[in-house]
Amino acid sequence: MTVRAATLLGPTADVPTPSAAVVELLGVLRRYLDMDAAWLGRIEGDVLVLQVLSGDGGSFHLTQGSTVRRQTGLYPEVLSGRLPALIPDTLADPRTADSPVAHELDIRSYAAVPVMDGDDALYGLLGCIAHRPHHELRERDARFLQMLAEILRDSVTDLHRMWQARSQVWLDVSRLIDRGGPALAFQPVFDLERGRIIGVEALSRFPDPSRSTAQWFAAAGAVGLTVELELAAVRRALSTLPRIPAHIGLAVNASATTLSAGLVEMIAGTDAERLLVEITEHERIADAPEVTSALDRLRRLGVRFAADDVGAGYAGLEQLVRLRPEIIKMDCSLTQGIDTDPARRAVATGLVHVAEEIGGGVVAEGIETAGELRTTRETGIPYGQGFLLGSPTGVLRDACAAAGA
Repeated sequence: MTVRAATLLGPTADVPTPSAAVVELLGVLRRYLDMDAAWLGRIEGDVLVLQVLSGDGGSFHLTQGSTVRRQTGLYPEVLSGRLPALIPDTLADPRTADSPVAHELDIRSYAAVPVMDGDDALYGLLGCIAHRPHHELRERDARFLQMLAEILRDSVTDLHRMWQARSQVWLDVSRLIDRGGPALAFQPVFDLERGRIIGVEALSRFPDPSRSTAQWFAAAGAVGLTVELELAAVRRALSTLPRIPAHIGLAVNASATTLSAGLVEMIAGTDAERLLVEITEHERIADAPEVTSALDRLRRLGVRFAADDVGAGYAGLEQLVRLRPEIIKMDCSLTQGIDTDPARRAVATGLVHVAEEIGGGVVAEGIETAGELRTTRETGIPYGQGFLLGSPTGVLRDACAAAGA
């Protein structure tokens, strides 16, 4: 039975004239996804009111002010999470194949995410629709849509400025991911008692020197691409493992979220027992069961873990107990000046005792002077890295060759 569009759509509502900035933003979204129409809608009671429309809305029987009934539209399913943000082909997907609105309005693909207001209350939805399937849609496109939805929360006055800044970050990070991720530098990690290399840490290096490594990852986080960027960096690092001597391990960095977002599958099949995963943002581990599960799976593969930046201000002892890392990496803020500061020596000694209790060891980061090296050894810290011992180098063989490794 054919369903008439009039039964799917409600009466046209009066809506205010949208700002030029919002119209422009929807035009950018429509062109980026190469779809026929983009829209911003506000939820009012049991209907979705299309307040801004960009593109060929008429071919879908939609105009600015059109209302979509809750009982016939797809948007309630998107809001509840029963439908994903992206459906590349509505007829091929069993969740939407029998949707009256998809058939009658000839919607073959869509992308939609919720939009929140400044008080963190649900405002409506931002979306795109097309008459043809879009099998090229990928998860990163959903993140792009979410980034634009986040921009819409802010004042219209700042909309255009924010879009320019965030879109440039999006392009910079996306291009870097598509090219295989950041370049790598390798810094050796030493056994301080024996004076020999036991591992190398793969450090990300980025093309724009005006942003530090931390700033690049922070920028990626602002546009929802942290996980993809971290996975790209780990993937590139893993490709170097066959060229590293068998007695030397490889350390890579990853946030807790990345552990459960593809890292297990990426590491499976590699020489996992030579890998050390240095976890940043470990304050999130206790709150995420999926992260705990990923930790267990990786440990079964033979991967060891390090708690990174301990002493930098947020890595508490309780979290060390929860993670039980094989390695505690003492932040350089504690290492630098340790030879002249009793408080730093006391903290370092305490970390050695904690590591012993949980069956791990300590790596002192940022060793730069002979005095720091001597005092680090005296406190019982077994491992170290820093410019005094070996600077990061982009040539892997140089990092492995230091001190005759």
